[in-house]
Amino acid sequence: MPSNKFQIKLFTLSTCSHCARTKRFFKEHGIDTETIDVDLLTGEERERIMNEVRKLNPDCSFPTICIDDTVIVGFNEDKLKKALGMK
Repeated sequence: MPSNKFQIKLFTLSTCSHCARTKRFFKEHGIDTETIDVDLLTGEERERIMNEVRKLNPDCSFPTICIDDTVIVGFNEDKLKKALGMK
């Protein structure tokens, strides 16, 4: 399983159904991620993370998923599996 093979960062919202599905996908496949619920952040930390999201995804939509150098916006199981080298 590719749990430690990739550096994975999820930018999500705590209330977003597509974000919840994305989190569940990684959990079901036993893949470790760094997950940031952007809406739960405040102040400078929130602004710093939003600037990071903006660089990856100018629309600032969620989820924004980084798998190494690959950015996937929105939950798309086929794209996630391809980026992770899964069948």
